[in-house]
Amino acid sequence: VKEEKTFEKAFKRLEEILEKMNDGKISIDESLKLYEEADQLILNCSKRLSEAEKKIQVLTKERDEKGQPILEDFD
Repeated sequence: VKEEKTFEKAFKRLEEILEKMNDGKISIDESLKLYEEADQLILNCSKRLSEAEKKIQVLTKERDEKGQPILEDFD
């Protein structure tokens, strides 16, 4: 089972990929592999950012009768 990367690890890996691709010293095949990996990492990061944004919206909008934030899980 492949472990899902944290946002920070995924972002760091994206930076590494960008450095390699900008270096210009890799083959076209390696560039393609790195591009495909980067594409998946970008999707992962985007999903995590979207989830975080939804949580923030829930925290800032939903309040109980005492004015306390209502925490809700979302899918």
